[in-house]
Amino acid sequence: MELGQLITLSMMAVALGMDAFSIGLGLGMQRLPFSQIATMSLSIGFFHVLMPLIGILIGQYVSMVMKEIAILLGGGMLCFLGGKMLIQKNDETMIRVQSMVQVLMISTSVSLDSLSAGLTLGLFSADKWLAISLFGGIGALMALVGLSMGKVAGTWLGNAGETLGGIILILLGLKFIW
Repeated sequence: MELGQLITLSMMAVALGMDAFSIGLGLGMQRLPFSQIATMSLSIGFFHVLMPLIGILIGQYVSMVMKEIAILLGGGMLCFLGGKMLIQKNDETMIRVQSMVQVLMISTSVSLDSLSAGLTLGLFSADKWLAISLFGGIGALMALVGLSMGKVAGTWLGNAGETLGGIILILLGLKFIW
């Protein structure tokens, strides 16, 4: 394992985990019981493993077919994801968690960016097991912290987290392009 790859994948995992953290803050303000916090965190962690794994597999296939434009495409996708995180406004306070179906829906929606990030990593032949381990672990941890902090934090921190995550993804995308 290369130190540079570990640092890059860790930064991506934190950036992608910002969505989980932000939604966790909003949901946490509903004073969820610990069992729901644990279930939500584990579910988000699971989908932060599954989605990038699917993306990596697709990306590996695409990179074999289109080697010339794979790097530009991958860097551009990270920039797009980062920009989307910067301009997207979430209304976390309107979401209510009342069933396991809702937990899975929230977990899936918060992990969709990881699918695209996984696709990018597949284009670059990144260490997929390291990537999905970091994405899942950090995603679950950030969801847990967000849900726990949501009981005491205001909504301003959720927006700041989304902004920071978006900036990190844009910078990583630009690094891949140049």
